[in-house]
Amino acid sequence: MAKKLKKVDVVVVGSGWAGGVVSAELAKAGYQVVTLERGKKQDRQDYIGVKDELRYTDRYEMMQNLSPETITSRVKLEDTALPVRTRAEMMAGTDLGGGSVHWAGATYRWRAIDFELRSKTIERYGKEKIPEGMTIQDWGITYDEMEPYYDKWEKTAGISGEPDPLGDKRSNDYPNPPMLASPAVKLFKETTERMGYHPFQVASGNLSQAYTNPDGEKLNACMFCSYCTMYGCDFTAKSDPLATVIPTARKSGNCEIRTNSLVRRVLHKDGKATGVMFTDTRTGIEYEQPADVVVLGAFSFTNNRLLMLSKIGTPYDPTTRKGTIGRNFNGQFNITFLGARGFFEKKKFNLYMGAGALGGTLSDFAGDNFDHSNVDFINGGGIELRQYGDGAIASNHVPSGTPKWGPEFKKKSIHYANRSLVAWYTPAVMSWWHNYVDLDPTYKDEYGDPLLRITNRYTDHDRNMAKFGIEKCSEIMKEMGADIVDEDEVPEEFDHIYSGGHYAGGIIMGADPETSAVNNYLQMWEMDNLFVVGGSAFPQFGGHHPTSTIGALAYRAAEGVEKYLKEGGQLAEAKQETLNA
Repeated sequence: MAKKLKKVDVVVVGSGWAGGVVSAELAKAGYQVVTLERGKKQDRQDYIGVKDELRYTDRYEMMQNLSPETITSRVKLEDTALPVRTRAEMMAGTDLGGGSVHWAGATYRWRAIDFELRSKTIERYGKEKIPEGMTIQDWGITYDEMEPYYDKWEKTAGISGEPDPLGDKRSNDYPNPPMLASPAVKLFKETTERMGYHPFQVASGNLSQAYTNPDGEKLNACMFCSYCTMYGCDFTAKSDPLATVIPTARKSGNCEIRTNSLVRRVLHKDGKATGVMFTDTRTGIEYEQPADVVVLGAFSFTNNRLLMLSKIGTPYDPTTRKGTIGRNFNGQFNITFLGARGFFEKKKFNLYMGAGALGGTLSDFAGDNFDHSNVDFINGGGIELRQYGDGAIASNHVPSGTPKWGPEFKKKSIHYANRSLVAWYTPAVMSWWHNYVDLDPTYKDEYGDPLLRITNRYTDHDRNMAKFGIEKCSEIMKEMGADIVDEDEVPEEFDHIYSGGHYAGGIIMGADPETSAVNNYLQMWEMDNLFVVGGSAFPQFGGHHPTSTIGALAYRAAEGVEKYLKEGGQLAEAKQETLNA
């Protein structure tokens, strides 16, 4: 029997950007908030002196332990899904601040067309441009409506950047100037500008200068120490929830954050959420946390699984293509981030210095910035060259055909140290009827609850877009002066490697309850005091990294929760538009 706790206004599941923003905003507004985090408590001091490549890059210490709970994976509906067992195959953040603590910092707004992709594609190219089986849809919100939330998140996070020359309109510049460009980044930008493209500095959550955000939280300037991606910043120089929204929520006096609290069910009665049931992972004791509003602000996999375990909403059925929960699984992993690596005989770069978002980029091949009439895909992606700061273990890049060991490998690994650069393409990922999530019928976690099952298959559209991006990256690398250029190979089929951490969909937003699970406030159509926030709301994936869109949607959702607490009822009406054929 779960121990029942005192009722609060709002209970939030998850403490990353999604849950953290909602917690801070509602606590600032005077509501009593409880935030539940499955992982352990973490403070800034826990990351001091942990610049350990073996521990974090190779052994994935900041990632979720997959022994008690993982996902299962399959390619086709008729396949038997098997558990994903290692953190090299599936990375999911954990502990206070979530995956947002170990992110690199690369920040992009998604493009206006991303939010109206189906209608705008049909408007320009005709309905036949959308392949059969592709289930993309408009978001039920436009870029112009999203813009103020992007602006608010960028100011909270203190993003350092310069506007995209081909980007959509902005109400303000980034709150901080862009990071300084290294010689490698300068070479990329100068070369691509000479090629007629429009390069710019990657907008960065690694700050270019000391900054105080609108909530009074202070962040420091990045020192280019290289330990950003898969590491917590020990100097408060990276925009993350531990530096921003979590201290803001705590200082309000209205938010209690409980770590080691694994939420296992959303409780509900008569069409209303009544709270959540969670287990203290240290003691095994179960608790019931009642609340007027429940917000799921966890990782995409967790949000999906919680709704399914709690029997909320109609599960997606791929045979009938009906139902909304689990539909349109998407994200950037494996076939994305492919490009070309150049090896230079006469140029040397200090690649041990860097930062997670130190880089140059261009969006000439993103969204609808180029004519798609003669290409066999829709949307597009950005091209990046980033200087993360190579670690000693991971920096032995040698040209293809080099032996994996022995005298020749040693000779070339020494010679090409600090002589290779890579440019990659970050393609938009479309949704398909056969890519979805549900509960696995066989495998369970340590509490006896079914694991989440992923069904994901590549299409010709995915491969065509990847090949296009690799070709563009190869052209750029040759123009930069590389003597040898190795192009990535496009895999024929998904190999169950969920690298990159950009998983989305399953509880998608839209204007029609028949094809979406939440409205444009991230409020469940079927349960109006339940909000589901995060990448799980993406109907399909944009052509850049997702963090700023998750942050912007969290501000939109926080506004919606407050409106609901004041007004009650649905905050957005169904338009019943035919968004899917």
